[in-house]
Amino acid sequence: MGVIDRRAFLRRAGLSTAALATLGGPLQGLLARGALAAGSTGVAPNNGGYGPIGPVPDLIDDVVRLHLPRGFEYRSITPTGTLMNDGVITPGRHDGMAAFSWGKSRYRLVRNHEINGPVGAIGTTSKAYDSMAGAGTTTVEVNRHAAKVDSWVSSNGTQMTCAGGTTPWGTWLTCEETVNGPDVGPDFTGADNRLLNQRHGYVFEVPVEWGPGQYTKLEPVRSAGRFAHEAMALDPRTGILYETEDNFLFPSGFYRYIAPRNPMQVRELRDGGRLEMLKVAGVTNAQLDHGQTPGVTYDVEWVSIDTPDTTFPAGTTNDQASVFVSGQGSAKGAATFSRLEGIFYDSGKVYLVSTQGGDTPPGETRPSGGYGDGFGQLWVYDTDNETLTLLFESPSRTVLELPDNLCISPQGSSLLCEDGPIENYLRGVTPEGRIFDFALNAMERRMGDEFAGSTFTPDGKVLFVNIQAAAGLTFAIWGPWKKGAL
Repeated sequence: MGVIDRRAFLRRAGLSTAALATLGGPLQGLLARGALAAGSTGVAPNNGGYGPIGPVPDLIDDVVRLHLPRGFEYRSITPTGTLMNDGVITPGRHDGMAAFSWGKSRYRLVRNHEINGPVGAIGTTSKAYDSMAGAGTTTVEVNRHAAKVDSWVSSNGTQMTCAGGTTPWGTWLTCEETVNGPDVGPDFTGADNRLLNQRHGYVFEVPVEWGPGQYTKLEPVRSAGRFAHEAMALDPRTGILYETEDNFLFPSGFYRYIAPRNPMQVRELRDGGRLEMLKVAGVTNAQLDHGQTPGVTYDVEWVSIDTPDTTFPAGTTNDQASVFVSGQGSAKGAATFSRLEGIFYDSGKVYLVSTQGGDTPPGETRPSGGYGDGFGQLWVYDTDNETLTLLFESPSRTVLELPDNLCISPQGSSLLCEDGPIENYLRGVTPEGRIFDFALNAMERRMGDEFAGSTFTPDGKVLFVNIQAAAGLTFAIWGPWKKGAL
């Protein structure tokens, strides 16, 4: 997940910001459809069944912040700076998130805040995993149309908590997209990691039931790996946890964690299990970020990571630490991707996003900074058949640009959050691999702020999604879902 410091790496070479901005709106849509017509992917008819998107005013103040299909409404809630019920100011960088049912027409959201650096913990310092780390989660309780909102800190003292995943027993698995700690040199921000009190790069479990002030100090699941975690998805049939890695400058791996006790039986994710990394069967070190064609399918297997966690020796750089886990898998022939980010389990399949996966489209310039030459891939891992299939690859930045978080809709389509530098959409991809636009960030002078944390409520009536920025906020969106593919 990009933060503002890394967004500078993604400025495009060859086209100015002003030039790219002129390609927005209807003209960009026209170019996108032309690119798709010439490519190997397709457009969902009638924009996924919803028709064209257009400006819709926010019910909170009548300001247009989103473009949506006809019939949809929304309300923005809990912007950065809002005073929460526990007296803490809502932090920024609203990121990965999940929605849970909480009574009749009420929901609870558990939401990450991807804050980096030794800046001090939000909330009660004595409850923080690391009193110097400023990330964590907030819990938001809302009614169906988000007209009544309560919110509070539900974990603190973590760092760069990007995304995560839900569990069937009512918890949110939050994870850190970093390997920072007092044993590691500075990361891309240059901050002094010696100021931190704890090692970072772990998975933590946050109960949804915690109300204001009820949170306790989190304990990391160290055996699930110390690496730049992005997101995770738990298979409820087996209890296996699937994890993505967004190693921004290096190849990334796709992992699974098998806990020492099936979490579906003990209703928690326990430490002490086994971490494994995906390998393409019969291929040593397959590079899946380029040279692929939508529809290609691979048989896969898994190799063990013998040392998923460690304290690094003095003098270890952040770059060296970031490849400690993936390097073990690569030594055993594991496959690599470009920047694996969003992941979601649905009906025996695990969907995962490769943000810069793919080949640079003809006539376009590769993304600046970050590992990978393309503008995004969507892969599907079939847990029953042990196969990996490329469902979609962006044929142009105007079609899909740097997808990040994703969720699967009640009707089985993937909803991708874009993290591009100029303007960002929520893009849908049908199970057949056909793309459509659902929403555009239309906030004045902020169209480059990324979408994050898309999540449908369990009843399928409301979509919640975040704007991940220093001045973050959350949208609640509802409307005629069954009219189209979501």
